[in-house]
Amino acid sequence: MKQFTAYTTYLTMTGADSALAWFIFTVSAIYQVTVVKLDPLQLVLVGTMLEATAFFFEVPTGVVADVYSRKLSIVIGYVMMGIGFIVEGAFPFFATVLLAQVIWGAGWTFTSGATEAWLTDEIGEARAGHAFLRGAQIAQFTMLGGVAASALLGNVSITLPIIAGGVGFIALGIFLALTMPETNFHPTPRGERNSFAHMWQTFRDGVAMIRKRPALKTILGVSLFWGLHSEGVDRLWTPFLLTFAFPIWDGLTTVTWFAIIRIASALIGIAINEIVHRRVKMDDESAIQRALFALNGLVFASLVALALSLDFSMAVIAYLGWSLMRQTGGPLHAAWVNQRLDSQTRATVNSLSAQVDSFGQMIGGPIVGAIGAAVSLRAALVSSAAILSPVLALFVKTKTADR
Repeated sequence: MKQFTAYTTYLTMTGADSALAWFIFTVSAIYQVTVVKLDPLQLVLVGTMLEATAFFFEVPTGVVADVYSRKLSIVIGYVMMGIGFIVEGAFPFFATVLLAQVIWGAGWTFTSGATEAWLTDEIGEARAGHAFLRGAQIAQFTMLGGVAASALLGNVSITLPIIAGGVGFIALGIFLALTMPETNFHPTPRGERNSFAHMWQTFRDGVAMIRKRPALKTILGVSLFWGLHSEGVDRLWTPFLLTFAFPIWDGLTTVTWFAIIRIASALIGIAINEIVHRRVKMDDESAIQRALFALNGLVFASLVALALSLDFSMAVIAYLGWSLMRQTGGPLHAAWVNQRLDSQTRATVNSLSAQVDSFGQMIGGPIVGAIGAAVSLRAALVSSAAILSPVLALFVKTKTADR
């Protein structure tokens, strides 16, 4: 098969990845609740297993991309992801769903970092930036197609999108093995390779920087509380909505309703991000902080409203509020982090911030899930809101300290 250009391959891979992922994710939570019949704690433990797998496999899988081949790492990753999703859809048991998270989570780490490194090697740093932006735009549109297709097939069988999506990921891996160019790869020198020693040094450098710049404590504090609260909401909003009676409009099924919610969130999110991009001065740290304080306040209020919702429509509106404010806050948080840093420490502190968020998800998720299993889903969502609330105090403290 004729090889594509690196640019065309990247856009094809990014679009297919987004479409297949959302083809699966649109129904996976419904499948776990209605077919596998996982309770709130089990649902959150599934997410915790995925987070832990990604956290611990990131370094060893990175060795393949650094030493042997970026292309090989990416191909292995997509094939493993496909196998993991097939295992999840074909065997509806808690243990096999956990096993699936390990398989596809490890597969994801084979592609994480390797994809960006491969593209930059092939087309250079200047062109790579444009390609990343174009790929993100394509992913937004193919996501919508994946969600719509998932609704159509999911109404036939809730397991079909998961298994078919897994097959699609394997097919994508095979396609890339046959068409993906790799002409500029050079093994990374031993001293520059990612390793556990490098990870530990990154942590130590980050701690040293925080001691020099105490304001960075606020950034990491926000990352920690976001991680602590978000995993429980991500895993429990679906079963919570399923406790309500869904409106019967022209025969719309449960799967179709969740697809509509996903699509609405994506489309409104694109519009809100554009508004924020135009209205907030991204080079003004005070403006970013004010916007983040307002967004986090809305996230907190939306989550409380979701937990206290009395009917389906109220719950959907509240969830959309939480989801949209969360989407919008991500880029603002990234901008805020990087305005506090110089070029020598930027990568270190960004990495540490991401690790703190992942750590928060691994710790907070099971706690919220246990509350959901022992008390109720409402109690779990209220506890998630309570966990998030210190973020507002952190922003107030930072604003006071800057005066």
